[in-house]
Amino acid sequence: MKAAIIGTTGYGGAELMRVLANHPEFSIHSVHTTRDEVPVWNEYPHLYGIVENKLEKVDSESIADNCDVVFFATPSGVSGKLINEFADKQIKIVDLSGDMRLRNADEYEKWYKKQPAPPEMVSKFVYGLSEWNKENIANADWLSNPGCYPTASLLGLAPVIKENLIKPDSIIIDAKSGISGAGRTPSRGTMLAEMNENLKIYKVNEHQHIPEIEQQLTDWNASVAPVTFSTHLLPVNRGIMATIYVSLKEESTTERVQELFMEAYKDKPFVRVRPIANYPSIKEVNGSNYCDIGIHLDERTGRLTIISVIDNLMKGAAGQAVQNANIMFGLNECTGLNFVPMYP
Repeated sequence: MKAAIIGTTGYGGAELMRVLANHPEFSIHSVHTTRDEVPVWNEYPHLYGIVENKLEKVDSESIADNCDVVFFATPSGVSGKLINEFADKQIKIVDLSGDMRLRNADEYEKWYKKQPAPPEMVSKFVYGLSEWNKENIANADWLSNPGCYPTASLLGLAPVIKENLIKPDSIIIDAKSGISGAGRTPSRGTMLAEMNENLKIYKVNEHQHIPEIEQQLTDWNASVAPVTFSTHLLPVNRGIMATIYVSLKEESTTERVQELFMEAYKDKPFVRVRPIANYPSIKEVNGSNYCDIGIHLDERTGRLTIISVIDNLMKGAAGQAVQNANIMFGLNECTGLNFVPMYP
């Protein structure tokens, strides 16, 4: 199958090219930008001799005529404007931006501070949390790829939320991301001198991924209350760690909760539930499509701690996008994604 990529000059787009360049079923047919039309390797020299495509302007007719799927790896606010050009085209769409995730247009405008896409367009997109929406993804033509923070948080919370085991107003998510999560556009806050040997909180109670997390949690369990969600930048290139705190409704043990998680993810190849007392770190999933989860129940307080780690550019973006495309085209979801994590 032939793939087009729109928005290849950001880190998510570059990672998508890395994954697709090694995929046995998808090939990169064309790459597109609203910027200068130059060879891709001019922007990313590490792709020299690997991805020889020249960046092209977006031409929906040509893309639809020549490709089977188009990946939007654009900043939020861009795909929402471009998507109308593909409304009547016979081509599958995977959108990695946040433009198609929120069903409520007012919520999108409030949190993203941008003009929302038309609601009738947003309603056609299936939310692509691969492990928990596989049946709908398999029948989708248009798919909205989850955000990086929501992926880590939702995979960590799903088993206890779906089983209604926690107090609905007790969810606290303390999340930390590598600097690539802030994007490639230069800013003072992401300079080496600012971030090296530093840890900083940002967008306190205002991160745009909050409504996405809450939307999915309430889809699973309508009793869930608003969450407390904190985000921090780490002085590393890649990775997200979401440390999640919830209070259980009834007394339990780590062993019982561990059994629940093991059962929930037994047939989901990219989620690895760690053994009891073994907790994941971000380096252990680096460069892979894995989400690693560790849990511990403090029987003294009745609070469960869930540690969920992903590579923000892989499971949090390009890797999950390709996993979803695999499902959409009837392939094994692991096709082209069996990357062993890079270590150290």
